[in-house]
Amino acid sequence: MHDSSLKRIANRLTKTLNCDVFIKQTLEHLRTALHVDRVILYYFYSHWRGQITCEAIAEPQFSIVGRRGPDDCFSDDYAALYTAGRVRAISNIETANIDPCHRDLLLEFHVKANLVVPIVTEKGLWGLLIAHQCQSTKEWSSQEIEMMQKNARKLAEAAVIRES
Repeated sequence: MHDSSLKRIANRLTKTLNCDVFIKQTLEHLRTALHVDRVILYYFYSHWRGQITCEAIAEPQFSIVGRRGPDDCFSDDYAALYTAGRVRAISNIETANIDPCHRDLLLEFHVKANLVVPIVTEKGLWGLLIAHQCQSTKEWSSQEIEMMQKNARKLAEAAVIRES
């Protein structure tokens, strides 16, 4: 291997590691600022199939990293809504008008309140930034929603750097 090849590999590895640290710091900042039990990054690795790749949690029992959602729950219709910028703030999943598949997933993850913001890159919907309150319901303020959106844009920029 030539020095230039090794340098390219080292530069890419450095970008990836810095991005991962940035993602973890962003999620932890949001978890603390929002006063929630969990903030996760849900990454789409293929056509609307995804996985929780990173999380910030208040307590170890809230960990769901590595988990996947039911692949049949997230359709092209939902993808189009989130690609267009849809934000979904649910203060109480027990009383919300949501698809049973989605409610079952949230109940499995012990979620009582949910805030979902899309992470959109030039290529389209890359992932979802999600805040969960597990111990109680939560009314999401416009400031909290704006904070999530701002950080989703930063994560989108980091995703582009990571994939370059």
